[in-house]
Amino acid sequence: MQIEQTALPGVLILTPARHGDARGFFSESWNRARLAEAGIAIDFVQDNHSFSHAKGTLRGMHFQAPPHAQAKLVRCGRGALYDVVVDIRKGAPSYGAWVGTELSFDNGRQMLIPEGFLHGFVTLTEETEILYKCSDYYTPDCDGAVRWDSCGIDWPLAGDPVLSAKDQAAPPFAAFDSPFVWEMP
Repeated sequence: MQIEQTALPGVLILTPARHGDARGFFSESWNRARLAEAGIAIDFVQDNHSFSHAKGTLRGMHFQAPPHAQAKLVRCGRGALYDVVVDIRKGAPSYGAWVGTELSFDNGRQMLIPEGFLHGFVTLTEETEILYKCSDYYTPDCDGAVRWDSCGIDWPLAGDPVLSAKDQAAPPFAAFDSPFVWEMP
């Protein structure tokens, strides 16, 4: 597995090896022991699967607050998406900074997102499936969002995105009081 650092500490791009032949390919998308050897020791407890019909469907920017904060491992099962994270750890040198990358069925890349980051994505193709692991269970009382267009993200959009009512009503980043605090390593 190839592991790439991003501009945000702790946010990683993982690209599993694909072993292919005339039938297709096999890929090991997660192996706790192998990744622990690389210093990645996250206990994932929940798998989620999201499907979007339309190109330009935007979901985000979401987080789950402590005490049920979630790290996530996101990958694309079909189609393509632009995956984005924003650092929301108060006091972090990278507070408010964002990174984005294309995840697709074709490239097999995954984004590992630690606790303390907003997460969102926009679909780049029709019929896009997103699969992701979470390090804590979904807890409605800890669920939160920040408005997608208030974080300075350069979204690859050709027009207005398809949004949920929740994402349309989310508060802007400037009014957001983050529940996360950066701890110096």
